[in-house]
Amino acid sequence: MRVPLSWLREYVDLPATETGRDVQAKLISAGLEVETVEHLGADLKGPLVVGQVLTIEELEGFKKPIRFCTVDVGRANGTGEPQEIVCGARNFSVGDKVVVVLPGATLPGGFSISARKTYGKVSHGMICSSDELGMGDDGSHGIIVLPPETEVGKDAVELLELVDEVLDIAVTANRGDCLSIRGVARETAIAYGLPLRDPALLDVPGPNAFGYPVKVSDPAGCDRFTARTVTGLSPEARSPIWLQRRLQKVGMRPISLAVDVTNYVMMELGQPLHAYDRHQVQGAIGVRRAQEGEKIVTLDGVERKLHAEDLVITDDRGPIGLAGVMGGADTEIADHDPSEEGAAATTDVIIEAAHFDQVSVARTARRHKLSSEASRRFERGVDPQAAAAAAQRTVDLLVLLAGGTAEAGVTEVVAPGAPHTVTMAADHPDKVAGVTYGRETVVRRLQEVGCDVYGQDELIVTVPSWRPDLTDPNDLAEEVIRLEGYENLPSTLPRPPAGRGLTARQRLHRRIGRALAGAGYVEALNYPFVSEQVFDQLGLEADDPARRVVKLVNPLSDEEPALRTSLLPGLLAALRRNDGRGSHDLALFETGLVFQPRDAARVAANLPVDRRPSPDDIAALNAALPDQPRHVAVVLAGAREQAGWWGKGRPADWADAVEAARTVAREAGAELGIRKGQYGPWHPGRCAELTVTVDGAERVVGHAGELHPRVLKTLGLPARSCAMELDLDVLERVGDTVPQAPSISTFPVATQDVALVVDAYVPAADVEAALREGAGELLESIRLFDVYENAEQLGEGRKSLAYALRFRANDRTLTVDEASAAREAAVALATDRTGAVLRG
Repeated sequence: MRVPLSWLREYVDLPATETGRDVQAKLISAGLEVETVEHLGADLKGPLVVGQVLTIEELEGFKKPIRFCTVDVGRANGTGEPQEIVCGARNFSVGDKVVVVLPGATLPGGFSISARKTYGKVSHGMICSSDELGMGDDGSHGIIVLPPETEVGKDAVELLELVDEVLDIAVTANRGDCLSIRGVARETAIAYGLPLRDPALLDVPGPNAFGYPVKVSDPAGCDRFTARTVTGLSPEARSPIWLQRRLQKVGMRPISLAVDVTNYVMMELGQPLHAYDRHQVQGAIGVRRAQEGEKIVTLDGVERKLHAEDLVITDDRGPIGLAGVMGGADTEIADHDPSEEGAAATTDVIIEAAHFDQVSVARTARRHKLSSEASRRFERGVDPQAAAAAAQRTVDLLVLLAGGTAEAGVTEVVAPGAPHTVTMAADHPDKVAGVTYGRETVVRRLQEVGCDVYGQDELIVTVPSWRPDLTDPNDLAEEVIRLEGYENLPSTLPRPPAGRGLTARQRLHRRIGRALAGAGYVEALNYPFVSEQVFDQLGLEADDPARRVVKLVNPLSDEEPALRTSLLPGLLAALRRNDGRGSHDLALFETGLVFQPRDAARVAANLPVDRRPSPDDIAALNAALPDQPRHVAVVLAGAREQAGWWGKGRPADWADAVEAARTVAREAGAELGIRKGQYGPWHPGRCAELTVTVDGAERVVGHAGELHPRVLKTLGLPARSCAMELDLDVLERVGDTVPQAPSISTFPVATQDVALVVDAYVPAADVEAALREGAGELLESIRLFDVYENAEQLGEGRKSLAYALRFRANDRTLTVDEASAAREAAVALATDRTGAVLRG
């Protein structure tokens, strides 16, 4: 919300010495977020005057139209002679009043004006547009043409109110009242302790039987509808300069008098209004829910198909407006345009000032992707009691500025209702803030906000109509605290008990992160939101548990409304994004929570704020949340080892993904089982299934390997990309994180190599497990150092696996016979289990 300081001063008698910065500090202290203070015209320097165009000479021979003008600026140039100016704009004629900047002046942006030769003529100044003066868009896209009655030679800086300060306030979703000058003025008056001249305090005639007929069929969606009629508007009437400038300062573009007046009153009082061309409205005005499939063309020229939940304004033909969002084109106010023959300007208007349901307006605006100034206010809460005053203010301005006549008829349809009342203990703000304010301070602050307060120890507070966000005692306590000053709250730092530090789980996660970073991976933090279409892209089966997601009621993006059940979608998106930006050798990892819905849905209770929640409160809250195990995942693409003078490089492959899983398992102290698997996005022939033993039963905790080519093509990923994902919580459960000191033996190691030929489909892990078990307790380590395939030497569908076996005893030096016997026992068991045959 942009608030000009000059407009604010009309309703609050601020000291003359107060600047925008001073007001900013006061409002921030009161809880409003004033982001910036814009100094309009800060670097503007005159002379800047009103001139009248006397002659226009069209200059020929140039690529664009150029005009040489003489302009009467009165005595502003010191001589009284006409000023000669070269100008390229086409939207003014001889006799028009324009804004002229004379040599010696400086325009916004530090642009100095001097006499200079251009297009073969000497230009003594400039005829100005609104952009050149920093006024914003006035809709003319050219030179400012002033009303004919404007005095020649008058100071244009004062006339156009070019010097001002504008406060830019980031209004939170609960403070709809501050989306108006009236609301900000109220906060300013409270902050300074000054009286407020409320612009909504007007003499408003009561409803009568002569008003325009209105029928509200949905009082829950529209609890108040005020209609007034003004006739005889002058088609030639234009918005005065002061009105246009105020709209520009708050960020709106002047359009036409009737529309400008409704926008002006909306910004002033916070009540959105709409003006209908009375001659285009057929029959009574109605308010109802749309019928499924009905259509309307809104003021932006778009035809929209309506939903059954949309609240609409209707006449005898059907919908003529989306309630609280945007009007329809059928009843649009027509402006006078002399260039269009036969085009009739609007002379009679119906003014609508209504109060619509917040949720209904918000859903309609979001459903049609149509956010407007009106919907922004209704979504955040509008004062229902201001509707009649806003309609009266609009009528008064139209009568004053357009020569109209206000009809005696007043329509006001009001649904029965009562003011909202909240009961609160007088010391409740004291408990929330930890400060003793006292009953008198609490009552005084609530009355300043506009509440009616009764009672002693227990206060009965009637909330003002312009503050629909005050619904419970905590809201009232917040009002007292913010007005007394957040900066006055005592700062008490918590004192944690010494010696606890990080938990075992936190230490494990940090160790895993350091280990993966040491292995060359870069951590990537991704949003936990996904679309359900990503599961199709990953090739998951229709009944895969990962497809069961927790959906957000109010997601940041409608395209990603669900919480992730896997870390891979975010990591793969990061891989694709970085690859597209030229980084082709990538190794990324992430540790984070995934979200799995519980079988029985529960509703979380609101925790107390005046005391520490009990263990039962926290347990009930956690029980209502989805399961949130922590996972770790990596993705790789491109080169794993770079080529250079030291030798050839190596591309990343499925074995690197498996090794990343082993790295994580080592840090967790868990024994990881690795076997051939097949799941979702992984290549069926290059996928490892990762398992651990939990309570005596084997459990799959993840997968690693190369991604399926179909998945790579669908997601736009580099060829041969690899990935791994593990359930960290299960690894933590089965792991042993007690540090193990390395054992250094005084006895030498005996190394024996063995090469076994097996069928190509036999996993190397099965062969290794058999060798390990057969070798017995003398085996210190085993390492696969070669895989060889040659159909001519080994036979079709066969491969050779070469292992290095290291044997050592703790109490003696092994003999050759002992080492050979252990090797033969290992080979025998591998032969029995896998059909292995010694090579050669």
